Amino acid sequence: MSEQIEHSAVAVLLPCCNEEVTIGKVIRDFHTALPEAAVYVYDNNSTDRTAEIAAAEGAVVRKEPWQGKGNVVRAMFEDIDADVYVMADGDDTYPADAAPDMVAKVLEGYDMVIGDRLSSTYFQENKRPFHNFGNRLVRGSINGLFGAHVTDIMTGYLAFSFTFVKTYPVLSRGFEIEPEMTIHSLNNNLRLYEMPIQYRDRPEGSVSKLDTVGDGIKVMGTIFRMIREYKPLPFSGTLGLIIGVVGLVLCSLVTLEFAKTGIVTHFPTLIGAVMLVIAGLLLIVTGIILDVMAKNDRKYFVVDANKFAYLKRLHIR
Repeated sequence: MSEQIEHSAVAVLLPCCNEEVTIGKVIRDFHTALPEAAVYVYDNNSTDRTAEIAAAEGAVVRKEPWQGKGNVVRAMFEDIDADVYVMADGDDTYPADAAPDMVAKVLEGYDMVIGDRLSSTYFQENKRPFHNFGNRLVRGSINGLFGAHVTDIMTGYLAFSFTFVKTYPVLSRGFEIEPEMTIHSLNNNLRLYEMPIQYRDRPEGSVSKLDTVGDGIKVMGTIFRMIREYKPLPFSGTLGLIIGVVGLVLCSLVTLEFAKTGIVTHFPTLIGAVMLVIAGLLLIVTGIILDVMAKNDRKYFVVDANKFAYLKRLHIR
């Protein structure tokens, strides 16, 4: 497999913001683990010496003025062409020595390789209980909806194929980019592989940019939006069914009253109940229509992915 890696263009992508304490070591580690790879550091408005240290260590340094990890990932995916991409953080929490195995899996045919922290040392190393709770909540929500068994949905250590990178629409602006990638992969039936890695917490002096509450709200908002877009029938259909059942119950109460007395005394209740039934039916129909559109989008994605794979083969020849 090392021979395959040698003849493949491998790019290591490191989105960074104020990581001067760790970025030098991270770059050196990846140069050692993947000596044939080009290491790219995208500086996202750092106010310290991150860019200067990265350049001194031999990385290709580029700047992304729009703040947020999602914006950085969008720029990296647009700018860089490679056969295999390895993305990690610049905070030295992920082991570079796992990268060759992740690259090998992509070369075997997987679209996305996930560096799984949660099966190893994450819960021992991470001292932030709300982060641990958030990881479990996001994992349970996505796996439950898509019938999947992905262990680590929030990891920042990932490897991608060329086709994945060039067909993935980056919509998120911030740290919600990781669950968005996983949902995109599950929705389009891409080939995923999870590889347990040894996670370590940030070294002393390195400060996290995560806002536990704020970023958690953004992540859950992203999941809600993507469920609505990717699973419109369960989303709209369930909501419509609940509203419709409430309307039918209210209608039945008015009907029972009319059957006993021959008089309808609660006209506002009757009108509201009928409106709820209509609204429920409309939501169910809307869910069916959107579900057909979502299936067509998945068909178009497969066609686009095949086009990129074909163009890549032509380029190799």
